[in-house]
Amino acid sequence: MGKGLRAIESRLLPRGWTDLLRQIALFGLAFLLYDVVRGLVDGGNLYKPFGDAMRIIDLERALHIFAEPSVQAWAQNKHWLIDAADWAYLNGHFFLTLAALVFIYVRRNESFNFVRNVLMIAMALALVGYWLYPTAPPRLMPEWGFTDSISQFVTGGTSWIDYTPAKAFTNFYAAVPSMHVCFAVIIGLAMARLSRHRVVKVLWALYPLLVTFVVVATANHFFTDVFLGALTAVLSALVADRLLARAWPQAWAFEQAAA
Repeated sequence: MGKGLRAIESRLLPRGWTDLLRQIALFGLAFLLYDVVRGLVDGGNLYKPFGDAMRIIDLERALHIFAEPSVQAWAQNKHWLIDAADWAYLNGHFFLTLAALVFIYVRRNESFNFVRNVLMIAMALALVGYWLYPTAPPRLMPEWGFTDSISQFVTGGTSWIDYTPAKAFTNFYAAVPSMHVCFAVIIGLAMARLSRHRVVKVLWALYPLLVTFVVVATANHFFTDVFLGALTAVLSALVADRLLARAWPQAWAFEQAAA
């Protein structure tokens, strides 16, 4: 019985309880600092976030890509689709990211530190973006045809964040870059490379596109935010690979799954 438990423990905890607790503490501290700093970086006044959002709209209109109101209107005509998008926005970002990290830690532990480092670098870069370019999300701009579908889904129209302790740390003007998309790119591409089955690889590779639809259909991000979120993921991976992984390859390099 003791040997069986030790075998299970060695399979689920490749580096033992100490490392697991260290990783949990590290992620917990990182996310706490991220939320606190993000809540403090609010742009100072309401003019800049909405002015920055207007500059994004002007840019997208000049490029003829300002289609976000049409995307949301199309989704709202299919109630099941907008409800699914609202649910995915509220839950998928956290639970899928957590599930992927657990899988990588347990089954592909040799790549865990690399993925962890990329995520933390991305959060640091995002805080710089929130500070330099605090931006109102589309859902706060009904004059452009947007609807706050998340609030309608959760509370029937009242701001859902008012009902949660997260209100104290929430920055309503942290739309640039989109961290939903950033995390989706990091996790989706990492899982696509680490998975051995072709269908699973394809599904994870498509995951960032699904998240892109979700954040646009729920009016939480512009296409520009999506692009900058993906760019943040790419820059974070480059920093993790070209600096950290080269400095300590035995611990911080990415190991792709064998075929």
